[in-house]
Amino acid sequence: MSKKRRVFDIDLPDEIEVTDAPKPEAPARRGPMASAISENAEALKARQSASDAIREENDALAHELVALREAGQVVEQIPLGDVKTTALVRDRLSTDQDMELDELVTSIREIGLSNPIRVIARPDGRFELVQGYRRLNAYRRLHSADGQGGWDRIPALVLAEAPDVGGLYRRMVDENLVRKDLSFAEMAHIAQVYAADPATDADDITDAVAALFQSAPYSKRSYIRSFAYLMDSLGDHLAHPTELPRALGLALARVIKDHPEVLAQIKEELKGWDNRSVADELEVLRRFAEVDDFEVAKPTLRKKAPRKRAGGTKTTFHIRSTAGQVKCTAAMGRLEIQVDRDFSSIERKRLEQAIASLVDGLV
Repeated sequence: MSKKRRVFDIDLPDEIEVTDAPKPEAPARRGPMASAISENAEALKARQSASDAIREENDALAHELVALREAGQVVEQIPLGDVKTTALVRDRLSTDQDMELDELVTSIREIGLSNPIRVIARPDGRFELVQGYRRLNAYRRLHSADGQGGWDRIPALVLAEAPDVGGLYRRMVDENLVRKDLSFAEMAHIAQVYAADPATDADDITDAVAALFQSAPYSKRSYIRSFAYLMDSLGDHLAHPTELPRALGLALARVIKDHPEVLAQIKEELKGWDNRSVADELEVLRRFAEVDDFEVAKPTLRKKAPRKRAGGTKTTFHIRSTAGQVKCTAAMGRLEIQVDRDFSSIERKRLEQAIASLVDGLV
């Protein structure tokens, strides 16, 4: 009987080579000191990266600040006493503006200065005012009234490149034109000053108006020239030139051109009438502005409005001195001198001697 083969018999080779599989090496353990050094190096690297980023940002901001300052767009707090107003004759006429300045002083005291003044640097380290004459005066009044109230510095935009005198005049005029509060008499006045200033290139009032009011339409420049003629003819005899309406000023200038004899009659009407009101003055001027060829010689033309007279006339003029532009007003019993100088800082004895010498030279 044959042997049956078992189902589970397995033929194995005579020799089996057994090899050990390589075991993964365990990571080498670092000591506490090595771990601390590694962590510190990573922290230093991160800190250096952050520092480099901050430095790059600061450099960019510094370049931007320099560019803005050179463009005159950085507000700086400059000493109030270092701001001078000697380069230009201002475009404001000396009429009663105390109420307006009082309102500005109150506004600055309560909410601050919203629009900085504009200045240019002078060779002596101080600054010359370009725009903001009323704001500067308001700050001076606040500083004088409050003493230690923190008004000794004023916000200002310092223009890097100083324009020529003509450019300074244009900046001053443009600012007031934007505010739309310059009267035609004041525009005519500044055109007269510009034409008379040897530092400008204007030969006459026409050149001055063209240079100062380039953006104005032709009709407005024509009105300013007419007012300049009127101010040349009658300016010193007007107590309220800024209140003169455009239509009345133009009509009056036309009448004086056509009838030169009317000018003497107007001057006679206003002579010595120092206490007249705006309404009084305008009433006189309206009567003369309505004359025609047949009315010039009529006696009714010289009809005077009721008033109280005060002797003497008023004369206003500007001169140049070592202290800068000086504005002088002479009237009966009064002589006013306005200059950018703090006379209270002068020794009293010296001030008395100077005034006595001035008066002795005039009488």
